[in-house]
Formats: sequence, structure tokens, C-alpha cells
Amino acid sequence: MKNIFKVKVYFGDTDAAGIVFYPNFYRWMDQATAELVGCTIMPTSKLYSDRNILLPLLETHCQHRLPLFYEDIVEIHSEVTEIKNKVLKVEHTFKRNDEVVAFGYEIRAWTTKQEGRLKAVPIPEDVKEAFGYPVNH
Repeated sequence: MKNIFKVKVYFGDTDAAGIVFYPNFYRWMDQATAELVGCTIMPTSKLYSDRNILLPLLETHCQHRLPLFYEDIVEIHSEVTEIKNKVLKVEHTFKRNDEVVAFGYEIRAWTTKQEGRLKAVPIPEDVKEAFGYPVNH
């Protein structure tokens, strides 16, 4: 399952040079993952309220190829590319007019909150299937 999340660059997203300030790419990856999960399973707020599941970040990375500027429209193409027992990897490709400007990934744990602490638990088979990942892979 792939998802495309569109973002417009606002003046406040840029630095003094007029280029998107790099932390915004991480913010947009987080938003794109929430959209991907919402379209595939359910909104992340309901995932927590209905299933007691949170998806904290374990690792993230972004490689920048070209700058983005004020009023650019960027598409973030996101998909789950790897699922392990309790962890999933979401890859993101940032495109402006079909030109790749950056790409990155997030590694997230599938966790429940128990007694105020997060505990990683196995990702259910129906979730793996929803993301298009082969069962028993």
C-alpha cells in the first residue's frame, strides 16, 4: 500500500536563505506516516483509543538532493517496505513536479502502553496484509 501526501511550503518552513529548514522534512515524514496508517488501517488516534497501539520512532533518516522553496508543492510518496515481528520501516520519497528532492525513512515500533510504559508487541497479521506485506515473510 502506497500513499501520497501533499504539502505546500510556507514562508515559516524556510530559513534565512529561503530554503526549507531541514527539520520540516522529519515533521512531514511523521505526518505522511500518520496519513498512510490512517488510509490503510485507521487514524492513529483511533489506533491508540481502540487498540491501545502507538508507533514511536526508533530511527529516522533523510537525504536531501535538491532544495525546496517558499510556495513549492511537494508530494511525499510513502510506503511500508519492511515489517519485522514488532517493527516496521516506512520509506518516503519527496517529489516536486516528479523530480525527487529528498528521500528518507522511519523505523517505528508497534507498541502498547501498559502501566505508563511502552511495550513492543507483535504486529498483527491483518496489519501486515493491509500494508501489502506477505504474511509469514
